Amino acid sequence: MQYETVFILTPVLSDAQMKEAVEKFAKVLTDNGAEIVNSEDWGLRKLAYPIDKKSTGFYNFIEFNADPKVIRTLETAFRRDERVLRWLTFRQDKYAAQYAEKRRARRAAQPQAQPVENKED
Repeated sequence: MQYETVFILTPVLSDAQMKEAVEKFAKVLTDNGAEIVNSEDWGLRKLAYPIDKKSTGFYNFIEFNADPKVIRTLETAFRRDERVLRWLTFRQDKYAAQYAEKRRARRAAQPQAQPVENKED
């Protein structure tokens, strides 16, 4: 089955702590036999409403193939980690899977943003 999950991490984390948390959840998936298809860091974004007195959070997206039993393990890991503010995991139907594949292909075709050099005259 194909799934995708989006989770929001607390904004008080450093970049290293945020990446470590994302790697932890990816490891939970792979240790339980899931195959990660796509992973994206959507960065620090404003929340629609305050959660635990916080108005921003680090958004992360993981798309994976897994047995349905893996979802319970992943969501238990989310519940036990105080860095996670919210999460949403759902199973993709065939149309969502097709759309996700097109989205990945379109994203891969885009040229990566090059850092702009400061030119001082």
